[in-house]
Amino acid sequence: MKPSTLSVLPLVYVTTVAASLSRTTCSKGRTVANAACCVWFNVLDDIQTNLFERQCGDDAHDALRLSFHDAIGYSPHLGGGGADGSLIQFSTTELNYDANAGLEDIVDSERTLADKWGVSYGDMIQFAATVSVGNCPGGPKISFMAGRPNATQAAPDGLVPEAFDSVSTILARVADAGLTPGDLVALLASHSVGFQEHVDPTIPPTPFDLTPSVFDTKFFYDTMFRLGDVWPGSANNKGEVKSPFPREFRLQSDALLAHDPRTTAYWFEFSLSHSLMANSFATAMAKMALLGQNSKNLYDCSDVVPNPVGHIF
Repeated sequence: MKPSTLSVLPLVYVTTVAASLSRTTCSKGRTVANAACCVWFNVLDDIQTNLFERQCGDDAHDALRLSFHDAIGYSPHLGGGGADGSLIQFSTTELNYDANAGLEDIVDSERTLADKWGVSYGDMIQFAATVSVGNCPGGPKISFMAGRPNATQAAPDGLVPEAFDSVSTILARVADAGLTPGDLVALLASHSVGFQEHVDPTIPPTPFDLTPSVFDTKFFYDTMFRLGDVWPGSANNKGEVKSPFPREFRLQSDALLAHDPRTTAYWFEFSLSHSLMANSFATAMAKMALLGQNSKNLYDCSDVVPNPVGHIF
């Protein structure tokens, strides 16, 4: 005999109540499923008030860049611990690598915050990145896993792809770390809110496009369909190509990836759909944050990550 609807409902109710009672109350009445995650509410408040100022500004952009540069420092063949915080732990070594130029300030800021709240540098880097994305209109909510151990050694030089690298070199590097071409293109959505500072240091930081710091499809569309004919600053910088607009800065690697047969299909799809781009970015970010880590040793603190701000279109 099939159970009646009335006999099932009490079981659902009991399960729901039990799940609700199992949550832990943290500061300011906020709750989490895992009590070990409570500290991240304190980190969140500190970051938003004293570092990001709840804006998608320079520090938020740098935090997002730092998360990639730390995580991609992983190779089963060459060494590196991936998303382990080595860029902070061994900053005196890794900040000397050319690819990490400009990360000094955000490294110092995140080191101070991590030491203040007693969290690992690897966790600090990835958590700050998830918060930074949520501050940028159009950015998705990204999951956050905590519990990374401290790095034990510096990542070797040469693991971070450069803007002047060929597509084959870039794809080989990310594949060695465990990322697919689709993951890479999805992660480049971050360039829609990025600023250049070191490819052409003769000009002040300018957005990659003319919109505010917004995660949108315009970056993908413009890079694929609008060929450049002007330099926004000095000409022929290594890693730069001409832009279609006087104030837009375009990386050579972006231009090449947009038209390479191994990546152009992803690029085209993201130029057409914000939801596809945002969801793919969130998935790729979560995957990247686990490079070099054993996920079985981590615990989910995604319920601390605030919902992202609205988007502008």
